[in-house]
Amino acid sequence: MKRFRRHGQESQRDKLKQELFQFNKTVEHGFPHQPSALSYSPTLQLLSIGTRSGAIKLYGAPGVEFMGLHDENAAVTQVHFLPHQVELVTLLDDNSLHMWTLKAHKGLSELLEIGRFTLTGPPGALPSVTRVTAVLAHSSGELLLLGTEGGHVFIVEVPGFRELEERNISLDQVASSVPEDYIGRRNLEHVEALQENPVNPNQIVIGYGRGLMVIWDLEKQCALQHIPATQQLESVWWTEDGGYILSSHSDGSYCRWMVGGEDENEEEEKSDIPYGHFPCKAISKIQFKSFNVLGALVVLVEEELVVIDLQTEGWPVIQTPYLVPLHSSAITCSHHVSAIPLKLWERVTAAGDLQKTHYSKKPWPITGGQNLAPDPPQRDLLLTGHEDGTVRFWDASGVCLYPMYKLSTAGVFHTDADPNDNMNQGTEGEWPPFRKVGCFDPYSDDPRLGVQKIHLCKYSGYLTVAGTAGQILVLELNDEAAEQTVEAKVVDLLQGQEGFRWKGHTRLDVREEPVLFPPGFQPFALVQCQPPAVVTALTLHSEWKLVAFGTSHGFGLYDYQQKNNVLIKCTLNPSDQLAMEGPLSRVKSIKKSLRQSFRRIRRSRVSLRKHHVNNAAKVLQEANARLEAELAEMELAPVQRKIEARSSDDSFTGLVRTLYFADTFLSDSSHNSPSLWAGTNGGCVFAYMLRLPPVENRADEPVTAQQAKEIQLMHRAPVVGIAVLDGHGAPLPEPLEVAHDLARSPDMHGSHHLLVISEEQFKVFTLPKVSAKMKLKLTATDGSRVRRVGVAWFGSSRSEDYGESGLVVLTNQGDLHVVSLPAVKMQVQYPCIRREDVSGIASCVFTKHGQGFYLISPSEFERFSLSARYLVEPRCLVEVPLRSGSSNQHRPHAARRVMEHALLNDESEYFRERDRRDCIITMEQAYHV
Repeated sequence: MKRFRRHGQESQRDKLKQELFQFNKTVEHGFPHQPSALSYSPTLQLLSIGTRSGAIKLYGAPGVEFMGLHDENAAVTQVHFLPHQVELVTLLDDNSLHMWTLKAHKGLSELLEIGRFTLTGPPGALPSVTRVTAVLAHSSGELLLLGTEGGHVFIVEVPGFRELEERNISLDQVASSVPEDYIGRRNLEHVEALQENPVNPNQIVIGYGRGLMVIWDLEKQCALQHIPATQQLESVWWTEDGGYILSSHSDGSYCRWMVGGEDENEEEEKSDIPYGHFPCKAISKIQFKSFNVLGALVVLVEEELVVIDLQTEGWPVIQTPYLVPLHSSAITCSHHVSAIPLKLWERVTAAGDLQKTHYSKKPWPITGGQNLAPDPPQRDLLLTGHEDGTVRFWDASGVCLYPMYKLSTAGVFHTDADPNDNMNQGTEGEWPPFRKVGCFDPYSDDPRLGVQKIHLCKYSGYLTVAGTAGQILVLELNDEAAEQTVEAKVVDLLQGQEGFRWKGHTRLDVREEPVLFPPGFQPFALVQCQPPAVVTALTLHSEWKLVAFGTSHGFGLYDYQQKNNVLIKCTLNPSDQLAMEGPLSRVKSIKKSLRQSFRRIRRSRVSLRKHHVNNAAKVLQEANARLEAELAEMELAPVQRKIEARSSDDSFTGLVRTLYFADTFLSDSSHNSPSLWAGTNGGCVFAYMLRLPPVENRADEPVTAQQAKEIQLMHRAPVVGIAVLDGHGAPLPEPLEVAHDLARSPDMHGSHHLLVISEEQFKVFTLPKVSAKMKLKLTATDGSRVRRVGVAWFGSSRSEDYGESGLVVLTNQGDLHVVSLPAVKMQVQYPCIRREDVSGIASCVFTKHGQGFYLISPSEFERFSLSARYLVEPRCLVEVPLRSGSSNQHRPHAARRVMEHALLNDESEYFRERDRRDCIITMEQAYHV
């Protein structure tokens, strides 16, 4: 009977799990890594970007995003939308062509691959004959023209990818019609460009690498005109009225050619080199537009997308709502804050708006598709710390990761940066005189500025930022600019211990003079650790006005209201010499360790030779006993510790991995008090009882700390997380959360429990006795180690009133686990990140509602969800465009507002001297910004 009852309970629990947990990778935030192709559809108003990894991404109005991935591990070299359709074609560097479509399913569009094709030549033909170098999607929407390396043009019917052999244009056909006096007629080289006549779809221009351009009639299958340019050809453009062809060349020049119909003598050449006869790079793209249709210029460069407003004086940049380069400076850490109060949100937004005055006021010009996703249920912030000492605030509420505000900590310190630097100011003496635009600037003036830890209190507006050189800044949100001096408090974590000498970098020099801080987060307190090692743990309690910090040498507690040190604890052991040498000295320690190991082996061999042969069995027995004793001391787990050594950080047993504030029972079960908990790399947990003066005396009386407990885990695995559970088994609420009526008061009547999460297991202790109650082993079971952990709330997808708290865990295998609280039982497990992706695992950050982010490249976050209720993903629809009459279907779309792959320069006078009706856009790769 019990067996049936237990089976029924298990099936009911499995059903409940399905209502609580569901794993999805939802959307990728940021700028695509290594972009390689760009295309724009004027009818769909969609932008497409291909990457070297084979990804294809489509963007429309904010929130309209699609992604596809080619099965082949090949770079996307070209992307082309089929006119007036929802299909597009991609060309990969393995010479394969792929057809994609936006297919509607249950009211939403999906990007699906519907066909692939590889051009095949005649038997025995060289690969160059069919190596595609240029693609033209014909305005009929039914043909693809493929120019090849061998100089041929193949015509393929789409969407079926059927080659129309009778309509192909061979190199011999073209060469036979070239005038005898053309110097390059014997070797025209590859097809560099294909363009269609905007007013006559039966005519195309074929541009060859050596410079020759041929106007070809598709219906009559003959050449109408030859344009004998002599410079290496880069790009071709046919003007909208069909009267001229523009060509750009490898020497930095461009030419305008009159289209003379069948009379080849009517052609007229006009050549120009925009920047004189100085050596110039090739103009790899040229387009010609009338001023009355110019709207925006989209510039795709290797690390960012820049959109220029061509209708506003000065051509300012338009703020991008997506595709923002997260790695403007390399990301060093992340911090997510859920459910931001409206007041704080508005203040951060206002401070960010003051930083965006140089942007254009024009709306985002790419508006394709419909965003059908519901409004986000709450306001979420993602904070990223960067190598240059900045903290960027991102709106992470929805599909678009939108930049809100940027905080710079460099102004507090003396660095090599020039405070008068302005990336938008031109530099005198530079030629050509390009104006620098964009925000990608990966260079850091001082690596010590790098931000390593961030903690934001969403209720009080206090922010603490910790860096590479042991600096901890406490900041508060101010709506007005303020000039103030930031005084530094030096904390000696070694506490006068002798025999230790720091060999790493020095502390940052603090500015002694007042600094003018703009509206936003402004620093008012600074702590500098000595030795100035990287801050490895940080937490803030804004209700108590305390901040705790830890490094590889110890941890401290700082009262930022009185600006005094409350506690300093050195965790450094005599064996932790590596902690004093810095990261660049570890190789010496490895050599020393190997040397000592070989010496021990030699000594053991010598001692064995001295013994008689008859004692060999006894010696072997003693050696085995010593080995077993050493293994017992190390407490090796059966699987993991045999197949994987500890990471380099594990050698720092005193390194502080986690810090935690809690109001709980430490001395006895009847009196709760504030406390601070610290966990180290050596499996040690320190607990300190804090005495806070009454509120009316808080500014005068000191805060005191007294050590109450010290726990040493038997397996000595690094402690990566600590949490206290109240009498109901629920995690304690955040500081000020109860005061703002956003959480229930914790149960202080039942007994509290301490949850210690190490890399190898989850262990629950009773408080205040700190006796072990239950544990869940991870490493001994499947060989995994905990790398990231967080507490999340999982709401039921069927009932609004039901939900559970759980631990979200990411292991070194890249797997996600959810562990129940307070029973610490494994609930679900999902593979998420490749185990080889060490940086992705290290960058993972969890949210309070079962979501997470991790870096899939230096410039992109992957967003995932473990919650069945709370999901942020693109939900959008792109409708098939209605084609107009035949007289207009081949004409350029009147609303075409975007031109791809071009570069803006600041020589506005150069264009003003030309006819005000026309504008030529050129790109020189040497001056990409």
